[in-house]
Amino acid sequence: MNKFLKEFKDRGYFYQCTDERELSHLLDKDKIKAYIGFDCTAESLHVGSLLQIMCLKLAQSHGHQPIVLLGGGTTRIGDPSGKDKTRKILNDKEIKKNAGNIKKILKIFLNTNDKKICPIFVDNYKWLKNLNYINFLRNIGKHFTINKMLTFDSVKTRLDREQSLSYMEFNYMILQAYDFMELNKKENCVLQIGGSDQWGNIVNGVELIKRHSNKKTYGLTTPLITLATGAKMGKSAGGAIWLDKKLLSPYDYWQFWRNTDDRDVIRFIKFFTNLSLDKIENLKSKDINELKVLLANEATTMLHGKKQANNSEIIAKEAFKVNSIGTNLPTIKIKKSLIKKNINIIDLIIYSNLETSKSEIRRLIKGNAIKINNEMIQSEKFQIDEGFLNENYLKLSIGKKRHLKIEFD
Repeated sequence: MNKFLKEFKDRGYFYQCTDERELSHLLDKDKIKAYIGFDCTAESLHVGSLLQIMCLKLAQSHGHQPIVLLGGGTTRIGDPSGKDKTRKILNDKEIKKNAGNIKKILKIFLNTNDKKICPIFVDNYKWLKNLNYINFLRNIGKHFTINKMLTFDSVKTRLDREQSLSYMEFNYMILQAYDFMELNKKENCVLQIGGSDQWGNIVNGVELIKRHSNKKTYGLTTPLITLATGAKMGKSAGGAIWLDKKLLSPYDYWQFWRNTDDRDVIRFIKFFTNLSLDKIENLKSKDINELKVLLANEATTMLHGKKQANNSEIIAKEAFKVNSIGTNLPTIKIKKSLIKKNINIIDLIIYSNLETSKSEIRRLIKGNAIKINNEMIQSEKFQIDEGFLNENYLKLSIGKKRHLKIEFD
């Protein structure tokens, strides 16, 4: 088996391939261009997209050149895959801003210095915006049958649940197939990689290229990543795990990986770090908490740099010290006038944004999970005044893993 495909499988990235044997032979002979598309539906990607980014990194490490398609055009339509309802339609300004932010994030992960493997960034709005509808239907639409389109999961799931699917969304799979054909013509791209929910769209592209130009292309998909708990990868109790530090601090990103379920640790080290498989094999006998710190440091270094990873580890260690007041913890500022009048513990937590539900905060207090300056709070009526301040701040803790320094100015 080709070395790239072998590592792709050994790391757990492999789910399906349109023609694995032929693709393996091609990869043995040539260095190719492969693409993954990212729609610009948010101002940042989150860790749910990280596996796709790691696939592009892996392709680069084997000498192949990635094409990153920023879906400025398809974002205007909305991919129905995995969605119960139509995505929010963004305006042109929002899409352009999101595309620019996502491009910056991808450049952090990918090698942009080596010309042979430097990522090619494209925006499908460039070729989709001027499509002539009649010509598009005659030349491209004729290759698609409604019968087959209705069998793809992105459509079938919505219809089986009797949830509405707009004609606009129904066309998404045709536009994605057209994207692959355009990249094949313009960039000689022969491989599309995507999540397992994209399989139908990818197959459509492979078949469209075959019918339109008689060229052979390939599709490769990755599995849907779920946590050992069954939850979907990409979110935590506090919300999405964003890759943009403006939306999620390096410390919170580090903590996300540090808090990985024991059952997921080795799997995630394979997925989300650059460590060699041989080295990972030798790690299996190590203490699980050491491995969690290793995962957190490797993943954070890749995105935010080694200094931020080291700082996050130091802050986390300080937070667990019994007598530590948390001088290096993540910090928020609140007006001092609030504490001068005394502030209720529930209100303080809501101001801190560590929790937003009063009923959940009450439950945590009853469970002895709330602390101020390492002292347990046992009443939901507890009032905090200036006497709790160490200089001008205090430490708020929820459970063993969430700690915050609150400054009052």
